[in-house]
Amino acid sequence: MDILIKQELTEEYNKTEEVVKSAFLNEEYSDKKEHLLVKRIRKSDAFIPELSLVAFNQNGDIIGHILLSKITIIDGDNSIDSLALAPVSIFPQYQKQGVGSQLIHAALKRAKDLGYHSVIVLGHKDYYPKFGFKPASLWNIYAPFDVSEEFFMALELTEGSLKNVQGVVHYSKPFSE
Repeated sequence: MDILIKQELTEEYNKTEEVVKSAFLNEEYSDKKEHLLVKRIRKSDAFIPELSLVAFNQNGDIIGHILLSKITIIDGDNSIDSLALAPVSIFPQYQKQGVGSQLIHAALKRAKDLGYHSVIVLGHKDYYPKFGFKPASLWNIYAPFDVSEEFFMALELTEGSLKNVQGVVHYSKPFSE
């Protein structure tokens, strides 16, 4: 599907939130509040405007959104900056047409171009590995909550960037509000 991906503009926030809300409306493992998470992240220090991307269809309608935001991986006194991929949202009628994949590829490329070295995701074990994600436990990186290791994944944007990293991921405050 031909889509245009670009940085989200402030005047698009409401429409983006509608897409996010619609995308998770019928998802089994959703609290149906992802749109509120996006809103809270935008108001926080974890927000990186260049990594909030929207996808437009040929009619110029927003049909998808992806957000990467700042997190840290902490092991004792050691702290490493990373990114969280959350959420990826596609308007229901455009799901399973490659829009999500295009958004993920674009966001990961942009993150690498901006100098970020790794990304963490809590997501489907059969979907994210096709983008290079592997269980974070391979690097001794763990979630701050109880979750099966196969769903908690990491990606090195720069080869070897997680080689000497280990610890627990600390999400930004908006994730726990």
